[in-house]
Amino acid sequence: MNNADPLGVLKPPGVFLLAMEWRAPLEWGAALAAWPMLRMAPAGDGHAVIVFPGLAAGDLSTVLLRNFLKAQGYDTYGWDLGLNFGPREGVVRKSVERVLQIHRDTGRKVSLIGWSLGGVYAREFAKALPDAVRAVITLGTPFTGDPKATNAWRLYEFASGHKLDDPELLAHLREAPPVPTTSIFSRSDGVVAWPLSLQEEATHAENIEVQASHIGLGMNPAALYAMADRLAQPEGAWSKFHRAGWRQLLYQDPARPAHRFF
Repeated sequence: MNNADPLGVLKPPGVFLLAMEWRAPLEWGAALAAWPMLRMAPAGDGHAVIVFPGLAAGDLSTVLLRNFLKAQGYDTYGWDLGLNFGPREGVVRKSVERVLQIHRDTGRKVSLIGWSLGGVYAREFAKALPDAVRAVITLGTPFTGDPKATNAWRLYEFASGHKLDDPELLAHLREAPPVPTTSIFSRSDGVVAWPLSLQEEATHAENIEVQASHIGLGMNPAALYAMADRLAQPEGAWSKFHRAGWRQLLYQDPARPAHRFF
């Protein structure tokens, strides 16, 4: 799949999609209602999973996600650094130390999940620490294309103090980690233009599309199931997500032709 903008000049999601972010509480309720069925997702093998929150969010935002993964048999961790206001002083160093420490303590590779900006961290840590990271899953993470094609770039620049105008850095962010990497995205994302979350399909890189809001991605039932399915792949024997049978009802083909959606 080509990472170039399939719709021409990429712009942030429009007012309609941004307003549709109110769906997030409904997705939270849907996850609770679907909990018995979600528990039928593939079980985990006990390895550690660290979840990184999105911009201006903290570990509270990932409680439902982490509790679900814990119930599936994983050793789950938050990032434990308060609210995420970008790669400020000490954030990257402490996060790297945390990944390495958990890897040493458990004696096993660690999987990383990142929501929005948290997904950028997850991808970059996997690039820096491939021997300690088992797999990466991102949720609505903008890592390719114009980073200003989001409705949050001004908040990011204000909170982090970093400008999104470094071509070399942006080119580096587009590169996929050398470990199995899954990008979960929604074409109805009201914060991040969905093409920003498309990675080049490769042996260990894939995209999974769900119907979700940006704010609700980490508690969307379809996204939760997909994450459980991906994490359950045997280490060293990872295979891509398949959409056969009933899954076609929930997961559309991410490679289908693009179309304008408000």
